[in-house]
Amino acid sequence: MPIVVITKKTLLIALAVILVIIAGVAIAIAVWDAPARASSNEAAVEEYEMEVLAGKKRELPVYSVQTEEKKIAITIDAAWEDDKTSFILDTLDEYGAKATFFLCGFWVEKYPDMVKEIFDRGHEIGNHSGTHPHMTKLSAAQMKKDVEACEALIEKITGTRCTLFRAPFGEYNDAVILAMREAGYEVIQWDLDTVDWRQERSAQTILDSVVPKLHPGCIVLCHNNGYVIEQYLPALLKAAQDGGYEFVSVSELLLDGETYIDVNGVQKPAK
Repeated sequence: MPIVVITKKTLLIALAVILVIIAGVAIAIAVWDAPARASSNEAAVEEYEMEVLAGKKRELPVYSVQTEEKKIAITIDAAWEDDKTSFILDTLDEYGAKATFFLCGFWVEKYPDMVKEIFDRGHEIGNHSGTHPHMTKLSAAQMKKDVEACEALIEKITGTRCTLFRAPFGEYNDAVILAMREAGYEVIQWDLDTVDWRQERSAQTILDSVVPKLHPGCIVLCHNNGYVIEQYLPALLKAAQDGGYEFVSVSELLLDGETYIDVNGVQKPAK
């Protein structure tokens, strides 16, 4: 029987060949798998949306609306003071803008004349809770009691009930969404935040962070006591108007018919 002598050089060559083969197999697998991985996120989103339509996913509020119309909703939360509210109303009138004001019960109780003026000037009013609590820490019964107290105050002044609710601090979970829907409200969030409650944010900073992101169906969050709202609001409205946008209430922005809310909080027509 012949004796095969394997030299060190031969062994190294063989090892190199094996490594090349392994690398080639790995590359082939990666290339073959790339399309599947590239579309995995899209598939996940599609799966999520199908489950939303089937009622199997977590509940979400409306952050924005899918539309090709250049319409946006300016929303203004009011919980503290009213010294800038008249200026806000005058500015909205100047640009022919209709906004949605989310009001807290204690604010309504303190400034009933301003609530009436907001309503009489054609703006929409939404419920922002009675006492501005952390809703996620309340039971369903406690949530409804707090919100109904606010509703009673608003209805006494305007003669109409609200159809929209915005959670204090923007905090929500499934229990909050379901309780509010059972009470007859569509829960509204936002997708563009001015963060005007932070004193260090200048008007220009706010404009630079919001104006470039304006898009059809967006919902903008402002506060009636925002530190620099008197500086940024006229400029924001002008920039949006120059961009061809129309300002509408949230209710007007929302879609009619069967809808669902996707993974990003976008309200879309049911497929």
